[in-house]
Amino acid sequence: MSQEAPTPSARQNELLEAAYRYALDHGLADLSLRPLAEAVGSSPRVLLFLFESKDGLLRALLARARADELALLDRARRTDRPEGLGPAVARVWTWLADKEHRPLLRLWAEAYTRSLVQPDGAWAGFARATVEDWLQVLAGFQPPSERDGEAGAARRTLALAVLRGALLDLLATDDEQRVSAAVSHQLALL
Repeated sequence: MSQEAPTPSARQNELLEAAYRYALDHGLADLSLRPLAEAVGSSPRVLLFLFESKDGLLRALLARARADELALLDRARRTDRPEGLGPAVARVWTWLADKEHRPLLRLWAEAYTRSLVQPDGAWAGFARATVEDWLQVLAGFQPPSERDGEAGAARRTLALAVLRGALLDLLATDDEQRVSAAVSHQLALL
């Protein structure tokens, strides 16, 4: 018999949302409970009680960021669904390049990197899970005849590598025009 996680209280949800907004502005790398608690109108003691530990709070924030990312990608996927991987990747890139999404994507990049160098604790599995999430989203854009087999998986992996590399470049340089041109060039080859 497996135990299900208890349903979060309204206060826990409220504080998680406030902490998520704080994390979007300040990142997670140097997250300290005292300034966070002050910013969200709580105390470190309450945060520790509600989330069991700082790692528990970090896990909740990472799950919240991942849910936000997937919801935004799902909306991008449902709007005038393009046929084929190339047009879909172009649409996803337009979404990624939107300045409005930069705080979430910076948070994603930070969490992805931390997951690679600290593969346990709060960060455990974050990078792998996001790769699997994105590959699943990209598979949904491929016609069934292209989705299966090694060639379909390889095309999705290449598309993800282009998106991820371009995203990191964009976050580092803010040179949207140059990076978007490179993505367009690569899509012509995809």
